[in-house]
Amino acid sequence: MLNEMVFRSDDVPRPDRFDYFAELLGRTHAPMELRSDYADDFRASQRVLDLGAASVWSFTFQPLVFRRTPKLIRQSDPETYHLSLVLRGTGAGVWSQRETQYKPFDLFINSSSLPNDVHSAEALASTVALEIPKALVPLPRDVARRIVGAPVSAQEGMGALLARFLTQLTEDTTLYQPTDGPRLGTVLTDLTTALFAHLLEAGNCLPPETHRRTLTLRIQAFIREHLHDPHLTPATVAAAHHISTSYLHRLFQGEDATVAAWIRRLRLEAAHRDLTDPALQTLSIHAIATRWGFPRPTDFSRAYRTTYGTTPKDHRHQALHNHE
Repeated sequence: MLNEMVFRSDDVPRPDRFDYFAELLGRTHAPMELRSDYADDFRASQRVLDLGAASVWSFTFQPLVFRRTPKLIRQSDPETYHLSLVLRGTGAGVWSQRETQYKPFDLFINSSSLPNDVHSAEALASTVALEIPKALVPLPRDVARRIVGAPVSAQEGMGALLARFLTQLTEDTTLYQPTDGPRLGTVLTDLTTALFAHLLEAGNCLPPETHRRTLTLRIQAFIREHLHDPHLTPATVAAAHHISTSYLHRLFQGEDATVAAWIRRLRLEAAHRDLTDPALQTLSIHAIATRWGFPRPTDFSRAYRTTYGTTPKDHRHQALHNHE
């Protein structure tokens, strides 16, 4: 299970709830002025997942006004981007350069370094939020201002890709080990960088190295979306992105694996999750292997044993036995 911190307002005496929550938010995000008509008996819950440099929140709360003032920014600025996926509720965000209304399945981007007022209007709002250090997202400061407050749909394109990852991650953290946290944080940082570049259509805004990194991120997202295709190979990936196979291999020189090895690792990790999932125990090993791009049982068994040191059958039996 991932390392996490949980807050429930019911665990705090009623007179102290709102102030305690404000102090907690200052520690996990940044100091803010909070206002609420429900401060006398405030209801909220927050779960913060530790993903190394990044963090992910599940957050449910009564109507609130979050205010980040110039004075608070001068006093303390963690230099982070904050992305909120709205699951339930409506509201608005106000920045010097824009005002944005938000609704369910919107994704809105904030910055700890810019003054803002964010209002929630529903009786009980719910969001999943991602916080990433600005140092990990290579955007010039003046360019970054263009995306803060910009409305992003979480129902299509890059926004949907990031939203699916966030919701799946927070639905069940028992599927992951604490050591998975930094790796998951890296994936989320990559997806966020790709989303920012997409929003900016940053042809002449980003340095060449960032262009190459953005292309690599888009390629990795494409691979994740097509793992089930047994014909997914470096050649087909390169063709889908209108680049040569040799250039694709050069893009992956800075990664921890070659293109083919990266595809194989993601497929094996997905198959491993399915094989050890009690809810899928009636699904045959061959069906799981085929689902993740291994149509030949011998190829799957050999690759699985090489990676995990045991056969798919034995690994499944042991995992399901431990679950009983």
